Amino acid sequence: MMKPNNNMMSSLVSTKPLIFKVAFIISLLLISYLVFSRQSYSPTWIPHFDKIAHAISFFILSLLTYFAFKPNNYLIITFLMGYASIIEIIQSVLPYRTASFGDLIADIIGISCFYFILLINKLKTHYIDKRRAES
Repeated sequence: MMKPNNNMMSSLVSTKPLIFKVAFIISLLLISYLVFSRQSYSPTWIPHFDKIAHAISFFILSLLTYFAFKPNNYLIITFLMGYASIIEIIQSVLPYRTASFGDLIADIIGISCFYFILLINKLKTHYIDKRRAES
């Protein structure tokens, strides 16, 4: 059995952002298709499915952009909120779609949930590291 060496490991680590970038692009295209196509996929037996889908979509987009690009978090948030706004503007002019302020709020909730979890994780890690240093 081959033992992994440092070159192999660093190669895997360096491709990680590429995997997230590809996943981000695929997700962005899929979400764009879903929000601009005719609405025939919304199950009526799930209350507020549209809002839940918006929040989950933007949570996933936040996660993917964070791991793919790791820029300033404000840049990611600005980009994603801009994308969410553009979605609603375009939907307002499509004859078979309607814009919704509630969808925009759901998008912002999805983004906020990701960054809230990220903040909690960073605080937890900081607290654990601090406790280890004190021991």
